[in-house]
Amino acid sequence: MPNPENAQIADRFAELIRESQDKLSPAEQRVVSFIDRNRAAALAQSATQLAADIGTSNATVVRAVQTLGFKGLAELRRLIATDMDRQPSSSENMRRTLAQVGESSELAATLVLESHLKALQALQEPEARMRLNQAVSCFASSERIVLLGIGRAGPIASYVAVMLGRIGRRARAFTASGAGLADDLLDLRRGDVLVLLANGNPYKEAVTAIRQARLVGIQVVLVTESETSKIAKRSDIVVPAPRGRTEHVSLHGTTMCVMEALVTGLAACDRDRTLLELDRFEDLRTQLGGRDYVE
Repeated sequence: MPNPENAQIADRFAELIRESQDKLSPAEQRVVSFIDRNRAAALAQSATQLAADIGTSNATVVRAVQTLGFKGLAELRRLIATDMDRQPSSSENMRRTLAQVGESSELAATLVLESHLKALQALQEPEARMRLNQAVSCFASSERIVLLGIGRAGPIASYVAVMLGRIGRRARAFTASGAGLADDLLDLRRGDVLVLLANGNPYKEAVTAIRQARLVGIQVVLVTESETSKIAKRSDIVVPAPRGRTEHVSLHGTTMCVMEALVTGLAACDRDRTLLELDRFEDLRTQLGGRDYVE
């Protein structure tokens, strides 16, 4: 397999494509181009699934991967995951996105919608569904659900904590970064489950949170697009949340869909409890003046 450590290339997969252009047949070029445009989704798909999406044969997918210098699709996935872990800056990603769409707002909107569609299709795969179910079971057996979301993931963590509270589940969102997170981590206790919303390289807050979770003796559920990252290897359950073309502007719609699926799945585990708590919530809201606020 080509070794990404042999050269300091920001996007080793793109470099391999350029180096192999003369070796690839037209059909193989179509396969490689599709994988390049849909990297996050490709991490969760088999050669057969990729072939169906591209409109080619399984053998053509395998030949294309081998022409790039890989023994198989698994090795290609590892390189893509390594490239994805680099996490370019927001300005780099936006620059790539705008370079592709030009000044067309319609094309920009289409790019986002198509990226989300691909990501959601990947979540329909049996492996992804199994992990979603595992996470729901873990939530159901816990006394409290603690969500850690730093930066742009913070608002998602806070929103999900509110929704969990409305269906009668004790929940708390940790959104502080740096030393400000220390007070929150002290509150982790046996009976909790720690949910990390994280992608890419293991940042210090996530690593410290996992370490604290291990000391307390609680499970860690990771919601991520980077299923082969170091954080993923340290987590008990990894729920895929592919974000589409990660070399472009960051998208978080799939993460929100995954979290809402988990909340709804948990609600279904105890229907009576869910409905009772929602009735109590509506009663309180009525006492406080009805719906005169933004949902």
